[in-house]
Amino acid sequence: MTEVELKKHLEAAEKSPKQVAAAVSGLLDRVLRYKLAPDQWCILEILGHLADIEIVYGYRLRQMLADKKPVIAPMDQDEWARNLGYMETPPAELVALYGLNRHANLRLLQRLTPADLDKAAYHPEAKTDITVAELIESMGSHGASHLEQIERLKKAGAGRQASDPKARPH
Repeated sequence: MTEVELKKHLEAAEKSPKQVAAAVSGLLDRVLRYKLAPDQWCILEILGHLADIEIVYGYRLRQMLADKKPVIAPMDQDEWARNLGYMETPPAELVALYGLNRHANLRLLQRLTPADLDKAAYHPEAKTDITVAELIESMGSHGASHLEQIERLKKAGAGRQASDPKARPH
């Protein structure tokens, strides 16, 4: 990864929490909970995922930077969404946690040396090593992909409400 690419990924990672916060600000509860299908996430679950994945990223980064031959613990993000109270947590709290957790990870990343980018951990789900550089790239694009998902859900949820008399407030 070049210095320019690293800077681009870090800038994207830094912007993401603010972009997500702006995207969900003022949304009605029914829009936050709207699902395109029962097995797909709503905005609230996406916010919980963003907050929690930063904890995962932080732990994985620390493993790669500090441990010898680390192995990444797999996670089932759907089980996390189902079992960790995302639907019961206020959206403002989830947004704040995402921003705070991302900030802590960025602080760690600001101290990296070029040699640190090549440090790695074995990822059992991918069946290969992943490097710090690859994890940073993932962090840079992760929020943006979920922001697109949030925008689609906002449109679909608002459109459904406009056409469904049962969804309108009484």
